[in-house]
Amino acid sequence: MPEPIGVRRAQAQRTRSGVLAAAAAVFVEQGVQAPVRDIAERAGVGVGTIYRNFPTRADLVTAVYRHQIDTCAALAPQLLAESASPFTALTGWVDAFVEFLVTKHGLGAALGSDDPGLENLHALMLDTLVPACATLLDACAAADEVSPGISAYTLMRAIGNLCITGPDYERADAQRMVATLLAGCRRAA
Repeated sequence: MPEPIGVRRAQAQRTRSGVLAAAAAVFVEQGVQAPVRDIAERAGVGVGTIYRNFPTRADLVTAVYRHQIDTCAALAPQLLAESASPFTALTGWVDAFVEFLVTKHGLGAALGSDDPGLENLHALMLDTLVPACATLLDACAAADEVSPGISAYTLMRAIGNLCITGPDYERADAQRMVATLLAGCRRAA
C-alpha cells in the first residue's frame, strides 16, 4: 500500500534537511569543493539523492548558506533595538558577519568564482546583507557615530577581504583587522 502524499512529502523534507545539515558540516571541514560523496555519506543517503534535490553544486552551496545569510540579516534590526548605541549594534553585526565568513572555508573563492551557477549566491548575499548593513550604517550616521560617506557595500567588501584566512592568517587575525577597520570608521567624539 503506497504511503500518503503528506508522509512522502515530510520524508522528502527530512531528507533535504539532513542533506543540508550534512553539507554545512562538510563545508566547514573541507570547504565548498568537498566531494559530494562525502556529503552523501554524512547524510546517510546516496549521491543520486543529493543530485535529485540539488542538481548542481552551486544549488547545494546556495541552499546551505541561504539560512545563515537570512539569520545574519535578521540580526541587524534586533541588535539595533537591543544595543546601547547604533555603533555597538554595527559592531555586533559585523562580528556575526565575520564569524560567518571565516568559518565557511571556500566561501570567498565561491563568491569570486566565474561559475555562473554561483552568481545567485553572490546576489543573495548582496540583496540580503547589504541592506542590513546599510540600516546599521544609516543609524550610526544619524547618531554621528561614523564618518560620512561609508557605503554598506564598500564596508562589507573590505570586511570580506580581511576575512580571507590562510596558513599565516587565521580567524583571530581577521577579527583583529576587522576591529581595526571599524575603529577607523568611527567618528571622533
